Amino acid sequence: MKPLITPKELIYLCLALAGLIATWYFNIQFYSTSQDTSLGHFIAQTVTTVPAKSISADISVVAVTFLIWMVIEARSIKLRHWWLFIPLTFLVALAFSFPLFLFFRERKLGKLGRVNET
Repeated sequence: MKPLITPKELIYLCLALAGLIATWYFNIQFYSTSQDTSLGHFIAQTVTTVPAKSISADISVVAVTFLIWMVIEARSIKLRHWWLFIPLTFLVALAFSFPLFLFFRERKLGKLGRVNET
């Protein structure tokens, strides 16, 4: 009998939850302490130091890479509602949308009988 959720799926769900909590913990701090809570000010704050610029560049490349791969992969396995991960990436967090996509991808691969158990 197949389990309701595989260990790999559970890991992806836990990572999505961790990504949601970790990013929004800081987002809430920003919105509760900043005088200017506009999106422009939020983005401007991400490039205020050299390390922040480095992390922003790193995450930007990862996000673009993920989105390109995600569209190709989702279409190849005929994953329904794949486009929802695009706004989730920008409105919630890449740290949330990427592992959540991997969760749904894993479930779809399981239904297709193409799951790699390693």
